[in-house]
Amino acid sequence: MEAARVDVVVIGAGQAGLSAAYHLRRRGFVPVGPDEARSSAASARSFVVLDAERSPGGAWQHRWESLRMETVNGIHELPGLTVPPADPRAPARTVLPAYFDDYERRFDLRVHRPVDVHRVEREDADPHGRLRVETDIGAWSARWVVNATGTWRRPFWPHYPGAETFTGRQLHVHDYVSADEFSGQRVVIVGAGISAIQLLDEISRVADTFWVTRDELRWDAGGFDTAARIAAIAGVEERVRQGLPPGSVISVTGLHWNRWAEAAQQRGVLVRHPLFERIEPSGVRMPDGRLERADAILWATGFRADIPHLAPLGLRTAAGGIRVANGRAIDEPRLFLIGYGPSQSTVGANRAGRDAVRAIMADATPQPADAREEAVGA
Repeated sequence: MEAARVDVVVIGAGQAGLSAAYHLRRRGFVPVGPDEARSSAASARSFVVLDAERSPGGAWQHRWESLRMETVNGIHELPGLTVPPADPRAPARTVLPAYFDDYERRFDLRVHRPVDVHRVEREDADPHGRLRVETDIGAWSARWVVNATGTWRRPFWPHYPGAETFTGRQLHVHDYVSADEFSGQRVVIVGAGISAIQLLDEISRVADTFWVTRDELRWDAGGFDTAARIAAIAGVEERVRQGLPPGSVISVTGLHWNRWAEAAQQRGVLVRHPLFERIEPSGVRMPDGRLERADAILWATGFRADIPHLAPLGLRTAAGGIRVANGRAIDEPRLFLIGYGPSQSTVGANRAGRDAVRAIMADATPQPADAREEAVGA
């Protein structure tokens, strides 16, 4: 089937993707809806948003049930529309998807869903040509692709010897629902990020927890203030510029005290242990040889960028990342990666969407005659 032609394909309708769509709309690009995909509406100054989810809300609709509006970490409003007032006790997984839904309707973004993007590739050898986006419902041909797929669909499960022999339950934060399901059990929690500490505090109220991390913890007593945020962003930005995997904020700045860490410390459960050497049927074997019994192992080990569909472009470095500067792929300028690396936060995703559209506008704006040639001829 012939590919539908648009100027921009936005892949993903989470915070970053909706930010990009909003700014495209403001700049005069027309969204192409599902019923217009193969019609004349898909013409110059047009864009399409493709989303793998069945409903609006991005990753928020999958967050654990106990994550309330009063405890959620890092909400930032989408551009042009404030988050509506909500009961602080309301689940974030209910409030925020409704907000995203309203946003899509209010700005008429016409998101296509559910759509699985299989691959993005160059149509030909022309470096100024078009990119082809293959999906499960057809193909799109675009001058630019804005990839905003985030990380939620790529939970990282590290492999440890004996994992397959464990007779208890193993799950990733991706699949966590509520602490109640662990009531009365002994739970090994693996990981050093915000999610690990938040769930340690939560689960330890109903279960016996045993917290392990790969490395010694580096606590920053200064708190995660503006200076710390700037340092974190700069550190991750330099990593992606070099083509390294983005890494986490704490890999750059260390851990900062937060409400969950303080609460866990006050109750005496914020006790870090070294990572186990292997997993056995009834628990985990520690470096000193002792067996720590476990009914469940919760892997709070983070996520990886959801970008396998970009593999045909051949952009991965030997280190495993894609070289990106200011949200744009250095080795393929027609591709923008937003919600990637330094723009993974909600406020960073907003800015990345705006900046990607600014760059697209700069590329799309006809340039005047070469002033340098005019100067030479004068």
